[in-house]
Amino acid sequence: MPLIPEEPQIHESVPGPRATSAAGRTAPTPRPVPGPGPRPAPPRGAPAASARPGKPGPAAPPRGPVAAPPAQRTGSPQPPASETGTAGAQLQLIPAPAAGAIDAADEAVDLLLDSGRAPGEILVLTTGETHPWAAHELSFGEASYWAQHDAADDVFYADADAERATGRPVVVVAVNGDTDEVTARALPSAMARAGALLIVCGDPQRINTVLGAGV
Repeated sequence: MPLIPEEPQIHESVPGPRATSAAGRTAPTPRPVPGPGPRPAPPRGAPAASARPGKPGPAAPPRGPVAAPPAQRTGSPQPPASETGTAGAQLQLIPAPAAGAIDAADEAVDLLLDSGRAPGEILVLTTGETHPWAAHELSFGEASYWAQHDAADDVFYADADAERATGRPVVVVAVNGDTDEVTARALPSAMARAGALLIVCGDPQRINTVLGAGV
């Protein structure tokens, strides 16, 4: 059946009322203490020292020992990343023109992070031009680039035909160009990599035509 547009839900917690004393009196208002103001919060969903494309700040090198790929982790309520998309992954479509597919994918990533997804659970693939973040990281060499992939502690960006990019619980695909033949190969491959959720950003008519409306 054709892909149906959906969006991740955002859940927020609301603090409860502040308790008062038994006599009903409120605590005195604390006086300000001289000193520097509060530190700004780091970008949501990413370490304070790192930033995704379009956000200022240098990229941080991989920290600590290499983590196990998401497919090997246990205890998560989501299906493991080794499951194929046709067996266990939910499919979502975000309509976007080819020129705006990367922007739509970036917005989807922000929504996923806001809804509680860990950055290391997300893989972003492009069918056409390389994502700017992947191009930036590749400028430092493939060894450094793939070390970030293996660390699995941040969102990773790769070309859809990058065989070394392994599965993650969430895969976001930006159909941002190239031929229908390339797209027809890229989407089933992305489905196989998605453990819980596959999000496709692109022209719905083209995507469903390429796949024969079989997703």
